Amino acid sequence: MHRAETLVLDALDEAETVNLLAETVRVPSVTGTDAESDLQHRMARLLTEAGMDVDVWKLDLADLTTRPGFPGTEAPRSEGYGVVAVTQAGEGAPALALQGHVDVVPTGDLAKWAGSDPFAARITGDVLHGRGACDMKAGLVANLAVARAIKRAGIELARPLAVHCVISEEDGGLGAFATLARGHTAEAAVITEPTSGAVITANAGALTFRLEIAGRAAHGATRYEGVNAIEAFWPVFQAIRRLEAERNRDVPELFAGNAMPYPIEVGTVRAGDWASTVPDLLVAEGRLGVRLDEDPAAARAAFEGALAEVADPWLRANPPVVTWPGGQFASGRLPAGHELLDQVNRAVKDTTGARPAQTAAPYGSDLRLYTAGGIPTLHYGPGDVRFAHAPREQVELRELREVTRALALLAVRRCAAL
Repeated sequence: MHRAETLVLDALDEAETVNLLAETVRVPSVTGTDAESDLQHRMARLLTEAGMDVDVWKLDLADLTTRPGFPGTEAPRSEGYGVVAVTQAGEGAPALALQGHVDVVPTGDLAKWAGSDPFAARITGDVLHGRGACDMKAGLVANLAVARAIKRAGIELARPLAVHCVISEEDGGLGAFATLARGHTAEAAVITEPTSGAVITANAGALTFRLEIAGRAAHGATRYEGVNAIEAFWPVFQAIRRLEAERNRDVPELFAGNAMPYPIEVGTVRAGDWASTVPDLLVAEGRLGVRLDEDPAAARAAFEGALAEVADPWLRANPPVVTWPGGQFASGRLPAGHELLDQVNRAVKDTTGARPAQTAAPYGSDLRLYTAGGIPTLHYGPGDVRFAHAPREQVELRELREVTRALALLAVRRCAAL
C-alpha cells in the first residue's frame, strides 16, 4: 500500500468507533421525532471536530413537497435538518460522498426486546444490540470514523471527500431529496446501508398503497341483509397474491438466490366500528414492489388493473378505491461498467482478503435518488438487513471494523491523497 493508505488505516481507532456506535444507538432517533434532529446536530458537531466544513440547514418542508420528484413521507414531521460535511483540502466537486441516514423505525412491542430497552446499545461478545444498530447507525459511524482517521493521519486530499447525513430515509427519502435539492453533489457515492459483506449495485422500488373496500352495514343478527367488507376484501387479497407471483416470474440475475425481489404485502387492515354490526368499510395499507428500471406509474397501473379485473359482482358494482400515500420509492442502479464498483471491490479485497459478492436488494433506498440526480451510487455497509426493523436488531462489530477499513482505503484512493 501507499504511505497515505497505511497512515489512514493505522489512524482508525476501533475502540473509539465502537463507543461512537453505542452513543449513537442510545439516541432514540425515530423518524420524525425531535431526537432525529438532535442526532443530526450531534453528527454536525462531530464532523466539524473531524476538520470538515459542515453545512447544517433547516429543511423548508412546505417548499420540498411542491418540488418535482418529491418522494413522499409517512411519519408526521414538524421539522428536519440536513447535514453535509466536506473536507477542507482539495478542489472541485467531492470525488466521493459517504452517505447514511440517522433515522430509525419505531421499536414495536418493548416486551419483545431483551432487557426491554431498545436503545441500551447492549454488547454481548462481538455483537452490539439495539434499534438502529444495523439500520443504519453502524454505517453512519463508519463514515464518521473514516473522516476522523483522515484528519488524525494528517494527510492531504487532492480532491474533496464528503459525508452526507440525512433524515427521513425510513419513510420516503426526504432527507436525501433535500440534500440534492440544496445542490450538494459528488462524482460517486457509497451508501453504507447493511449489506452483509456484499456490494449492492441496484435496488428494487416500493410504493405505499391504500385500499378502501366498501361493504353494506346491517345488524349482526341479520347479517344476510348486509355485505361484510372483510369478506369483500378476500378476493382482492387473492388478486394481489396472483399479481405478486406474476411480477416475480422472471427474476433478474442480480437477484440470484432471491425468489421474490418484488414482493407485494398488506401491512395493516382495519374494518368495522361495532362488534354487532356488519362492517361497511375495510381499509388496508401495504407496499408494492417496483421492478428494476420500471416506471413507478406503470407499477401503479398494473396494481390497479389487477384489482379492476376481480370477478366479483359486489366489487364490480363497488370497486376498491386505490390511493398512493406515503413513501414512493422508485428503483435505481449503478450505471453498468462504472469504475466505482471495481474500486470498492479492490478496497474490500485489499482489507479483508476476499472479493465481495455483487447483488441487488428487494427494498427501496436513497440510492435511487442519488442515481437519478446523476451521482453513481452503490451500497456497502456493516450489518445484516434481516435484523433490521426487528426486536433482535444487532450488528457484528467485526463487520463494522472491516467496512470502516475498506471505506477508508476507498476514500484515500478516490480522493487521491498526496
